[in-house]
Amino acid sequence: MDFRELECFVVLCEELHFARTAERLYLSPGRVSQLMRSLETRIGGRLFDRTSRRVRLTPLGERFLADLRPSYEGLANAVSRAKAAAREVTGVLRVGFLATPTDAVTGSVRAFERRHPGGEVELVEIPLSDPYGKLRTGQVDLAFTLLPVDEPDLVTGAALNRVPYRLGLSARHPLAARASIGVEELASVPLIGVEGPAPRWWRERVAPSVTPSGRPIPRAGTVATTQEGLTQVALGRGGMLFCAPTADHHQRPDIRFVPVTGLPPSILGLAWVRAAETAVVRAFDEAAAGHALGVEALVA
Repeated sequence: MDFRELECFVVLCEELHFARTAERLYLSPGRVSQLMRSLETRIGGRLFDRTSRRVRLTPLGERFLADLRPSYEGLANAVSRAKAAAREVTGVLRVGFLATPTDAVTGSVRAFERRHPGGEVELVEIPLSDPYGKLRTGQVDLAFTLLPVDEPDLVTGAALNRVPYRLGLSARHPLAARASIGVEELASVPLIGVEGPAPRWWRERVAPSVTPSGRPIPRAGTVATTQEGLTQVALGRGGMLFCAPTADHHQRPDIRFVPVTGLPPSILGLAWVRAAETAVVRAFDEAAAGHALGVEALVA
C-alpha cells in the first residue's frame, strides 16, 4: 500500500478539510482527492462522507483509522529516525588520496575530525593510473583529485589549493641544474605518462602531449604509480611533472625538481559519486574547504 495515501488519510482525519490537508502536505487539493479515491478503491469502501460544507469519517473510516494509527505512527517514527541517522556525521569515512598525503590531505582530515568527533577518516592510496576506480566500486567514499573533473557521474567540491608544477629530472640531466624551465622547453624532454584505465583527459593532465603553442612533447613510457614514475626519473628514462607539494615530499639526491613556468596551476579538490552522496561526505568536503581557507588566510 502507498505510504503517501496512508499519510494523506491520517492528516485528512485530523483536519477534516481538503485545503488544510493539502497545505500541510505541500500538495494540491486535487491531489489529496486523488489519493483518497485511490485508497478507497484499495479498501473497497468509502472512508469519508463529503459535502460542499464538511468532511467527516464514515464508520468504515473510523474503524480503519483506529486500526491504522499505531502502525502508521510506528512507521512514521522509523522514517524520522532513519532520516536523523542519515544526517549524523559518525562512523568511518574512507578517503582516497593520490601519491602523497600532503598538508591539504592531512589538514583536511584533522579539520573534519575536530568538527565531528564521532567521525573517523581512513586514508586509502589511489593509483595515479586509476583515479576513480575505487570511488566507483565503493572502496572509498570520496577522493582527492585534480580539478576540473570531466566525469558525469561524479560531483566535485571547491578547489583546495592551486600550486605550480615542477619537472622531475634525473640529477644527471642537462636541465637539472636550471633554476626553472619554460613550458615550451618541454618539447625537448620526453615525459613519463600514466597507464589506463585513467581517462584520456587525466592522462593529458599528468603528461601533456603538446606545449601551449602546439609543439609535440615526446613520450617516455607510462607508469601506474608515482613511485614507479620517480624510479624511472631517477634512472634517466624521462621527466615527469609533479605538483610542488608532492615534489617537496619526494626530495632525494638522485632527482631534481625544476619549476616550470607557463603551465596552468595544479588544482586539488575532492570528488565523490553523485548517487552515493551522504551527509558525512558533504561534511568532509565542508571541513576541507574550511581548512583551505584557513591556510590561504595564513599565507596572505
